[in-house]
Amino acid sequence: MLDGELICVSDVPPATTVLEYLRNRAGRTGTKEGCAEGDCGACTVVLGELSPDARHIEYRAINSCIRFLPTLDGKELVTVESLQAPDGTLHPVQRALVDCHGSQCGFCTPGFVMSLFALYLQRAAPTREEVLTALSGNLCRCTGYRPIIDAGECMGNYPEPARWSRADAQSATRTDQLRALRRTQSHDALRLPGFHTPRNLDELAAALAAAPGSLLLAGGTDVGLWATKQLRELPPIIYLGNVAELQQIRRSAVGLWIGAAVTLTAAWSALLEDYPALAEQARRFASPPVCNSGTLCGNIANGSPIGDSMPALIALGAELELRHGARQRRIPLERLYLGYQRKDLAPGELIVGVLVPPPRAAQWFASYKLAKRIDQDISAVCGAFAVEVSDGHIVSARLAYGGMAAIPTRASAAERALTGQPWSEATIASATAALASDFTPLTDLRGSREYRLRAAGSMLRRFYLQHSPAGFAVRVTDPSAAREFA
Repeated sequence: MLDGELICVSDVPPATTVLEYLRNRAGRTGTKEGCAEGDCGACTVVLGELSPDARHIEYRAINSCIRFLPTLDGKELVTVESLQAPDGTLHPVQRALVDCHGSQCGFCTPGFVMSLFALYLQRAAPTREEVLTALSGNLCRCTGYRPIIDAGECMGNYPEPARWSRADAQSATRTDQLRALRRTQSHDALRLPGFHTPRNLDELAAALAAAPGSLLLAGGTDVGLWATKQLRELPPIIYLGNVAELQQIRRSAVGLWIGAAVTLTAAWSALLEDYPALAEQARRFASPPVCNSGTLCGNIANGSPIGDSMPALIALGAELELRHGARQRRIPLERLYLGYQRKDLAPGELIVGVLVPPPRAAQWFASYKLAKRIDQDISAVCGAFAVEVSDGHIVSARLAYGGMAAIPTRASAAERALTGQPWSEATIASATAALASDFTPLTDLRGSREYRLRAAGSMLRRFYLQHSPAGFAVRVTDPSAAREFA
C-alpha cells in the first residue's frame, strides 16, 4: 500500500530503490535524495508492517534511498505527501515545524517531518531525548536544529487530526488490508525476475544451495550502496525478509537467539535486556532509519574490521548457527573471520542466527566506540571487555577489538596478561603494553597506528576505572564527575 492505496508493481528491476520509484514513477517528489547512502535522512519515509501476531501495525522510519522496492511487498509505505488532509489542513508534525520556524531552505524538511511522524505514532508526548534520537539520522545543512527539536517536543500539543492520528494509523481498514496482503504472501510468493522470496528456512537453504552465487538480502543498508554509489550490477537476489524462522528472537537457558532477519532495532532491544551496558553503543550504532532496516546478522556477515557489533559479541562468546542445504553447524563468532573479507562460509552456506550467552553473575562487561562524531560515524576503534573477578583476582578475560586489524578479533596477549592476576593498576598497565603484541593497526584517515594503540589501551583503562573499588566517573557527563574532579 502506498499512502493508503493498494499498488501493484511488476515491471521494475530488483535493485530499484524505493526513492527511485517514488520520484520517477509515483510522483512523490517530496521525498528527496541527498546522499544516496542512508546518512542524511532527506529521503526518509515511514514503513508500516503487521506485527508478528497480526494485531496491530508497526510503523518505523526508513531510508528510501537504499531500500529496494521489492522488499516492500505486502507492507504499507507512507510519504510526506499523505500527511496533509484533503482540505489542506496540516498534520500536527507539520504545524509544529511551521510554528517553531523549523524550516530554512526546506530541502531536508520532508525527511525531518517523516522522522518526527514516525515518533508521533509511537509516543504521545516524546521527551527531548527521544526527539534527539529520532532525528539523529537527519542532517540540516542550515543548522536549524533547535527549532526542529522544539517542534518535536510540542507536536503532541495539537489536536489529533482525522487523517494519520494514532487511532487512524491502527484503523481496522488499514489493518485488514495488510492482513489480506499477508495471507496472499503466504500462498503466493512475489515473483520477479532476479528476486527470489523464500517463505521458510528449508526453501531458503535449498534455493541458496542450488544457486550459491546469489546475493542474500535482508535490510540492504550495505548492499543498497552497491547499487546507488558503486553502480554495481547485482547478482540474483534471495530476500530473507519473508522467512519466518529468521525473524525470531528466542530466549532459553543457553542464551538469546537472534535470527538473521531480525532488525537492528529489535536485536538491540533484546540485547539490552541482558546487557544494559550496551545502551550507549546501541544508540550510537546507527540512526533509527538504518537500524529499522538493517539486521544484526547482516552486520556480522559484512565482516567489516570496523563493524561495531562484532567486538561486543565476540567478547561475550557469541556463536553463529550456519546452514548449508540440510546440514547445520555452529561456530564461535570469532572463528567466522579468516582474513580481510574472508569468512569460514562454504559456497551456498548461510547464517541462520546468532546465539548470545546469558549474563554471568560474576562477569563485568562493557563496550566502547571511539569516533570523530557522536552520532552516525564510523569507528576508529571499538573495544569490548568481558572480565570475571573473584577475590580480587581475574578468573577469565575476553577482550575484543575492531579497527585494530583486518578483522574484528580478540587481544590474546592482553588476555593472558590479565588472567590469574590481581585486579589492579599494575595488571592493567601490563595488559595495555601487551596490546602492541596483539595488533599492528594501519594508519588511515580515521587515525594513525599510534593513535589506535593508545586508544585501545585507554579503553581498557576506562573499563578498569569503571570497575575499580573507587568507581571513578570516566566521562564528564557522568553525574558524579563534577564532585570527583572539582
